[in-house]
Amino acid sequence: MRLSPVFLLSATNVVHFPSQAKTFGAPEIAFLGRSNVGKSSLINALLGEKVAHTSSTPGRTRAINFFALHEGTGERKRARPALILADLPGYGYAKISKSVASEWPNFIEPYLREREALALAVCLVDTNIPPQKSDRQLIDFFRETDRPFVVVGTKADRLSNSALAKSLTALKREHEVDDVLPVSAKTSAGVKALWARLMSVDQV
Repeated sequence: MRLSPVFLLSATNVVHFPSQAKTFGAPEIAFLGRSNVGKSSLINALLGEKVAHTSSTPGRTRAINFFALHEGTGERKRARPALILADLPGYGYAKISKSVASEWPNFIEPYLREREALALAVCLVDTNIPPQKSDRQLIDFFRETDRPFVVVGTKADRLSNSALAKSLTALKREHEVDDVLPVSAKTSAGVKALWARLMSVDQV
């Protein structure tokens, strides 16, 4: 099914979050990950067009960017969105100032903890580096808050099959999850499987 993205708004405060009346109560899917995990590239690969800003400088995103995903294109595009995608600021990058890190409790944590429309969190982890403590902290947060989440391993195209298998095993062990879905924004490997997971979210 073809979904056409429409940018809704950027939120830097809880009062900016789109109302359910504005989104027709569509389920929201949040994308989170370290600042250099390739989040924007993956979102663009999923949607088939450049909607999320990519940069050579990690940590450029400072707001939660909301996109409405509508079935169809042009005049046949449905008014009611099928999904809302939330692109959240990255975390864990050493060069990001403490002032940026302090923004998390102000509007990002309330979104993740209290947002009723949030149906699924996509936690992105880098398959090219060892398991990171900051990723485990995020996964533990979703366990604590009883939020549905899926762990997705990015940049899978950069590893050989054997190296990727070892990386996925380590990620599953260290993060104590049953599965890590490997994807590549460059080759689109795993993108169809991720779409299937996104489209299976429960309506809110």
